[in-house]
Amino acid sequence: MPAMIIVGAGHAAGQAAASLRQTGHEGDIVIIGDEPHIPYQRPPLSKQYLADEHGLDKVYLRPEKFYVDKNVTMKSGTRVEAIDVQKKTVTTSDGETLAYEKLALTTGSRPRRLNIEGSELDGVHYLRTIADADAIKSEMGAGKKVVIVGGGYIGLEVAAVSVVAGLEVHVLEMEQRILQRVTTPAMSQYYHDLHSARGVHVHTNTAVTGFSGNGRVRKVHCSDTAFEADLVIVGIGIVPNVELAEAAGIDCDNGILVDERCQTSAPHVYAAGDCTNHPNSILDRRLRLESVPNAMEQARVAAANMCGIDKIYASVPWFWSDQYELKLQMVGFSADGDTEVLRGDKARNQFAVFYLKDGAVVAADAVNSPKEFMLSKRLVGTQVDAEALANPDTDLKTLLG
Repeated sequence: MPAMIIVGAGHAAGQAAASLRQTGHEGDIVIIGDEPHIPYQRPPLSKQYLADEHGLDKVYLRPEKFYVDKNVTMKSGTRVEAIDVQKKTVTTSDGETLAYEKLALTTGSRPRRLNIEGSELDGVHYLRTIADADAIKSEMGAGKKVVIVGGGYIGLEVAAVSVVAGLEVHVLEMEQRILQRVTTPAMSQYYHDLHSARGVHVHTNTAVTGFSGNGRVRKVHCSDTAFEADLVIVGIGIVPNVELAEAAGIDCDNGILVDERCQTSAPHVYAAGDCTNHPNSILDRRLRLESVPNAMEQARVAAANMCGIDKIYASVPWFWSDQYELKLQMVGFSADGDTEVLRGDKARNQFAVFYLKDGAVVAADAVNSPKEFMLSKRLVGTQVDAEALANPDTDLKTLLG
């Protein structure tokens, strides 16, 4: 009998399998992933796992017993080489052809690679998988010099872990400020100051031109200077894995195109997670999100529709980043706002910045402020009094209307 087949073995895959069972599907479920692991969480790889605070048992999305108990077949270390949407089959790297009833593509994404002189040298790392994190950990050591190329969230999370572990850390960002593509100048400055105070050397307007070393990286070259390095970690963004879908004739454009039900242009084929480009009715535009909450919610929606239950994806995007003892939680996109309202005290590392558009909340950044974060998700789209919002004595629930 044809199975529900899930291609990829990340957050979205694990959630899709669980949701299929929760929805009542009793037939075969097969997860096919090219890594030798059951579905796992990627965020800890740049945080607790890299810092040796979490073992694999804490990284796995669910224990192996879950897949056994739920009768979910795991085909790990296996690639899907081709999809035939006419015959409704997938062909794997071990030569097997499997028939599907419905197919979910949760192929995720991969790190954007640097193609410059010396980029193939040993010691130049990317961080996306457990194997990547293990390789980086094996080369970390107190007193070593680590150069991080890219001042985004992944790079800054790795910087925090590294400097706490006693390494000398340099972050090189080619833009005018760190986090330039994802947050406001004020929040960029806050994190620049935070890392500098903890001993991280942050260099902006600094583009990497090459690496050098005798088989192993020893220097990172920029236009007018060079940094000594025992290891390098590159974090310059990710690329959605769409090649399999494209080869099958499925529509793609900055991700696999899906509708609000997470269905692709091919009948019986769905997609969820980082690999998708999807419509968001709340924000009234299409998005490709690199977000665990998005992957989980899309997986639930896809599973429901695979089972014939009509379900629509419509969620306000949210994200988080752990750096040192600070948890940053974000709702929406700060670039959508025209006014910033600060609530709390940046000097105490406990505050929230709300972003308003024409008087309505459109986004928020909350640092060590979980209550403000939770309520900000409910405040999105609500007209508020900015003075009341800024007043820490105001109960935010009274602004919900």
